[in-house]
Amino acid sequence: MSLSFPARFMLAAAMNPCPCGYFNDKSHECLCTPPMMQRYVSKVSGPLLDRIDIHIEVPAVQYRELRSAAAGEGSAEIRARVLAARARQHQRFAADRIYTNAQMHTRQIRTYCELSPEAERLLERAMQKQGLSARAHDRILKVARTIADLDAQPDITVGHIAEAIQYRTLDRSYWS
Repeated sequence: MSLSFPARFMLAAAMNPCPCGYFNDKSHECLCTPPMMQRYVSKVSGPLLDRIDIHIEVPAVQYRELRSAAAGEGSAEIRARVLAARARQHQRFAADRIYTNAQMHTRQIRTYCELSPEAERLLERAMQKQGLSARAHDRILKVARTIADLDAQPDITVGHIAEAIQYRTLDRSYWS
């Protein structure tokens, strides 16, 4: 017997890059061997990782950066860009009974995520080189569509595809 319960949620998760936590850290030496790191990462199943849209490395913030007076983009500006992107998505999907790029099904992906020949070649190379799944392909396109929306661009560019591919850190042979 199987039951389905409707649910929509956003998952935010974190994990160390290796058992000691210092892989790729500029101020600490990682003492983990490649087999230790592979065992550690393999505890999270590939099919689960495949269902996560964005996975990135977040390096430790250095003291100078914490104390820096340099201002980045402010919350109000970011909020305005996000609201504008959401409005574009709402308008795009008015007839589809969905509200966000994340909710797109295959039919909508094919309709709203058309690529230039250059962007198509980049995605194809990434798929082949990184051995990405069909699910990862669709996730990359949805993320690229969202990046284009945040840039207020009607079309997905090579840059949007490249950025979306970069957000698939755990699909790469990162720890070997």
